[in-house]
Amino acid sequence: MKSKFTRIILATAFVVSVAALAQTGSAAAATPAPNAPAVTGTGTKVGTINLEQAIFATNEGRRDFDALSKKFEPKQNELKGLNDEIDALKKQLNVQEGKLSDDARANLVKQIESKQKVLDRNMQDAREDFQGQQGEIMQRIVPKLGQVLVKYAGENGFSVILDTSQTWPQGPVVWWGESVDVTKPVVDAYNAQSNVPPPASTGTAPKPVPSTRPAGTTGAKPAATPTKPADQAK
Repeated sequence: MKSKFTRIILATAFVVSVAALAQTGSAAAATPAPNAPAVTGTGTKVGTINLEQAIFATNEGRRDFDALSKKFEPKQNELKGLNDEIDALKKQLNVQEGKLSDDARANLVKQIESKQKVLDRNMQDAREDFQGQQGEIMQRIVPKLGQVLVKYAGENGFSVILDTSQTWPQGPVVWWGESVDVTKPVVDAYNAQSNVPPPASTGTAPKPVPSTRPAGTTGAKPAATPTKPADQAK
């Protein structure tokens, strides 16, 4: 599941982009432009789209998020190295417990606490930086994705398209079938419009800077891909 920050960026940017399209559509209805595609919203079909997956699945999104991941690899390695140092000191403390003098033990504990504070602070700074740059990428893609989605819905007879980025009960949709999901065709339409070629990497989501957590756990946990309810699996 993506972070709360990501969901806020997604929801805000998408609502703003769709609202702007609605206003533009109203103005166009009053004064039709020659050859302008009409977005009437008079269809009767109901569809679903996983907006988070769509953003990360576009060629543009994959390219930019892959580049962001590579940019943050040195920082992730630095954080992992510091975390490993803390692990080693904790192991040393556990192994030598009862053998160390009071001064030696106090010094070792002080080193662990000091390094843990540095790790926590650096993780927090890196995570905020990562999320900020991730948000900038999303803000560039979401308005354009909104235009493609609205056009696709109008041309294919949809009256409602629901976001399934979060599964129930966090999200509003309890269940949906593959036949009503328009994520792939909307992504395909976006890619065709953007003219951005598929990136060489096969990844579809960036690895986030790991959350601050007690030393003793290592490695960064990759961003989870939103999933549908178990009973939808093929």
